[in-house]
Amino acid sequence: MKKEMSSFDVRSIATELSALEGAHMDKIFQWGAGNVLFRINVQGEGKKDLFFKDKKWLYSPAEKPETPIQPTSFATYLRKYLDNARIGKTRQIGFDRVLEMEVFKADGEYKLIFEIFGGGNVLLVKDGKIDTCLIQKTMRDRKVRPGEDYIWPQPRFNPVESTEEDFINAFESSEADCVRSLATACNLGGQYAEEICKRVGIDKNVPDNEVSKEFLSKMYAEVKDMVDHTINVPEPTAYFKDGKMEDFSPFPMVSHDDMEEKRYDTVSQAIDAYVQQMRDEEEENYVDPEILKLQRRISKQEETVDEYRMQCEDLKKKAEALYADYQNVSTLLNVLNEQSQKLTWEKLKEGAMKIPYVKDIDPSKNLVTGVFADETVTLDYTKGIDANASEIYQQSKDIGEKGKHAEDALNVSREELAKKQKGFDKAKALAASRAQPTKQFWFERFKWFFTTEGKLVLAGRDAHTNDGVVKKHLKEKDLYAHTDVHGAPSTIIKEGATATAEELRQACQFAAAQSKAWIASIPEGTAYWVYPDQVSKTPNPGEFVPRGAFIIRGKRNYEYHLPMELAVGEFYFQGARKVMCAPEECFEDCQKMLIIRPGKKNGRMANDIAKRFAVPEEEISRILPPGDVEIVREVWPEEVQDD
Repeated sequence: MKKEMSSFDVRSIATELSALEGAHMDKIFQWGAGNVLFRINVQGEGKKDLFFKDKKWLYSPAEKPETPIQPTSFATYLRKYLDNARIGKTRQIGFDRVLEMEVFKADGEYKLIFEIFGGGNVLLVKDGKIDTCLIQKTMRDRKVRPGEDYIWPQPRFNPVESTEEDFINAFESSEADCVRSLATACNLGGQYAEEICKRVGIDKNVPDNEVSKEFLSKMYAEVKDMVDHTINVPEPTAYFKDGKMEDFSPFPMVSHDDMEEKRYDTVSQAIDAYVQQMRDEEEENYVDPEILKLQRRISKQEETVDEYRMQCEDLKKKAEALYADYQNVSTLLNVLNEQSQKLTWEKLKEGAMKIPYVKDIDPSKNLVTGVFADETVTLDYTKGIDANASEIYQQSKDIGEKGKHAEDALNVSREELAKKQKGFDKAKALAASRAQPTKQFWFERFKWFFTTEGKLVLAGRDAHTNDGVVKKHLKEKDLYAHTDVHGAPSTIIKEGATATAEELRQACQFAAAQSKAWIASIPEGTAYWVYPDQVSKTPNPGEFVPRGAFIIRGKRNYEYHLPMELAVGEFYFQGARKVMCAPEECFEDCQKMLIIRPGKKNGRMANDIAKRFAVPEEEISRILPPGDVEIVREVWPEEVQDD
């Protein structure tokens, strides 16, 4: 499997990130050993993320990763100096796995540098000096720490800018075989070195000095073709084996013609899918450290219990062997006991060792070892056979007691493991069944929906967002909708100047339904729309305009008999599945839709609705009107409903 990004991947990512030029930095997060996320405001597109994961994957994730609430010191420092900074050009340095992003602030120009090699790093550089860095380290040729001059990694051969002559000279300077010369001297890496060999049809193990000029010219042409595909006509392609992604590249690879392939729009998407696969595998193979600890303990306890059991059985066999060979045992004990009182230890030992079934004797301890009924037994020859057998039986009994205590402890450990495993399996199953959040968009900080003609309607959630939605998002070509109910949200119809009468009524219905009129459970409401120049924060003499409120001057265009009813339905925006709360007319050909009205003190149904649409409850809670709701009608596929 692919272990890290290649130089071709980095070049492709640099090309993708060039689209961020002119965007502005928002929040910066850092967590774990090496995860750094940059949230970027892109004009007209909302927020985009740039994720440096595990210090070796740089890409724009499809979904927002979970970020820490409390920023680290590194993230805090970057926020301080890069907040709202304008992004300039992004480029790859040479053909190395280093990417530089220009960042402009009022106090000067910074460079945000991503090193995707040697353990990875993120550095903020100003005027050639390191302001801060994720990882501080000292190497042979440079120091990476705040206050030091930033020294670029030693440049290597650049196949992007090389001529054919440069390429041939670099190749011939190596003394390795063909594939190694391409990988190191020509700076292609092993993956693409093998690709070149496959494309030109040459044995990768052939010595470099045996490669002809003709083949070198073909190799150079293939390198240029790969470079051109990466920069000008990228075709990000992932390769699968047995359903598992094994590799990806900015262009199709001949060397993977035995694998299934899948095309992506961007290399970021391919990296995102690959990282997600790794994360899924880690989650699937993850074991609670406490469970591992218990398993190790149980393994040792099982060994101890087995050892005690074997010792106990072995001692019983030895005791039984004494009686099975009663005559020899009895005679040996009597003779040795009698002779030990007459002979020296040396003479006693010399005589005893002449007996065929005696293996050893230790007169200093009155012990003799012999083989009886195929069992090797050590006996005290000053005692009789019954006394020796009794001692061996007692030893067996003592070890049996120890074995019983060890087995009791083992059973306790097994019960503890079963309990922990059950809890872990339950938590794992719960996590697996938990609904995944849908892709988030910038407008979701407000109440929102899209009209039948695709116009975005925004409404404030509270006094703060009421102010924000008008001050930041009410433009000349928009319209403003509101209702006379106290506490109603300020509502904006983007590009409302070209809205149809139907769209204006939809916006007014939405404004009425998202107000306290819903809480009051009135059957229908009234709302109006006006032009942007009629909306003002300047009060009349003697009046005061509270936060979240506005003064409306001039004619109000009212919409009457607006039904206090909305629909919660599924739709797709920019290819992403979303759940929207809007007037029913906005859901054309929708296959999954619930019609809701003010509830009758039966509690909110956000959780039930969330389960129906398989999204987190908070996504539904944020789009529903205030107060209780009830489902009065539904549009749902029969097979799904039956499930």
